[in-house]
Amino acid sequence: MRFNRLLAFLARLLLLGAVWAVAACATLDKAPPGDFARDARWAVLPFVNATETPLAGQRAASLAAALMPSLGVADVRGYPERLEDDNLLEPGQGSSRDKALEWARGQEARYALSGTVHEWRYKVGVDGEPVVGVSVQVIDVADGRVVWSSVGAKSGWSRESLAGVAQKLMRDLISPALRGR
Repeated sequence: MRFNRLLAFLARLLLLGAVWAVAACATLDKAPPGDFARDARWAVLPFVNATETPLAGQRAASLAAALMPSLGVADVRGYPERLEDDNLLEPGQGSSRDKALEWARGQEARYALSGTVHEWRYKVGVDGEPVVGVSVQVIDVADGRVVWSSVGAKSGWSRESLAGVAQKLMRDLISPALRGR
């Protein structure tokens, strides 16, 4: 009897530890679900790379553009690479951001998705866990206002890929914007 109680206690403790470990792997802050028309034309603009990882912004923008059709957006236009700046560490800032928004207007997009990559790497250490941190914004192309945003960070286990963790995070960040109409 006493042994069974001990086993039950240990099982509960193990379950609590597992729940805590999983909950500690991701942090998300997002606005209430968006009310954006999925049948509208969307543009994915360059993401600012605020990391030391070259091309992290381009990787995040590419993931966003690829995920949007699976989330119900039929008409998605990605910003052409030939128009992007050659700067590997900080694309999508300053005048290039204005140029990208002007391009979206030329594409007759209703909304634009943009963002900033805050972290995109493998942690250094024994396990080398992948970590990603991204913020995204939906911009009303007509007036350039940010009308919706979310931010999040996610880490994976030592056997997970950085791309897989990034894809999960991007889906968690973008999907609430598209839950409206």
